[in-house]
Amino acid sequence: MEWFEALVLGLIQGLTEFLPVSSSAHLEITKNLFGISGEENLYFSVLVHGGTVLSTLVVFRKEIIQLAAGAFKFKYNEETDYILKIAVSTIPVFIIGIFFKDYIESFFDGESLVFVGSMLLITALILTFTFFYKPKRQRKINFIDAFVIGISQAIAVLPGISRSGATISTGLILGNNKSEVAQFSFLMVLIPILGENFLSIISKTYDSASIPMSSLIIGFLASFLSGLFACKVMLNIVRKGKLIWFAIYCAIVGLISIFVLG
Repeated sequence: MEWFEALVLGLIQGLTEFLPVSSSAHLEITKNLFGISGEENLYFSVLVHGGTVLSTLVVFRKEIIQLAAGAFKFKYNEETDYILKIAVSTIPVFIIGIFFKDYIESFFDGESLVFVGSMLLITALILTFTFFYKPKRQRKINFIDAFVIGISQAIAVLPGISRSGATISTGLILGNNKSEVAQFSFLMVLIPILGENFLSIISKTYDSASIPMSSLIIGFLASFLSGLFACKVMLNIVRKGKLIWFAIYCAIVGLISIFVLG
């Protein structure tokens, strides 16, 4: 992997991880165009996801510190309640990871762009429905909401289904507060991504012949910096409710993936 490829893939990962356009779909499309195989970029994928996790930690550092401080009081309070809801939201994705990991990985072979494009069209439909659907009231996320949003996150392991788009849309459809559901969506992904990255690191051996260390560093920094930008932008977009433009974008990219690249 050349440094330029690492830069492009890192930027794409960081920008699309938080925007509702599916980072996995864009990475699969770009890898296909670059001719990069799955094994060649394993460690690279781990590193760029780590970059977006770090950007999330930076953007929500105050909220995370507040949650940690509340948890260490060792009593049931608002912070521990929130942490438990995040834990509940991760149950569906862990079930998928344990029982369907090999099946899901079969979709990340760089050769299923028709499938990726089809999933992007589904993302476009979800975002369009969310844009026009107006719940009668807004409320705080409860435990049932957290689990349902977690189901959306589990479904979004498929390339082309936007994780942020699916989880935020689900929260908004359930009637949750816009700002709260956006924050919850970004924080709930930390545990699954950190767990997946840790397992990938301990189960595979880094091969400097396939990916130079310089490419890994460039990709990591690119995903971190672009992730910082995208995370802040997405928070503002959710507050304003302008998801329809991303629906149009996903539809266009999905059709290109099916009829041009597929």
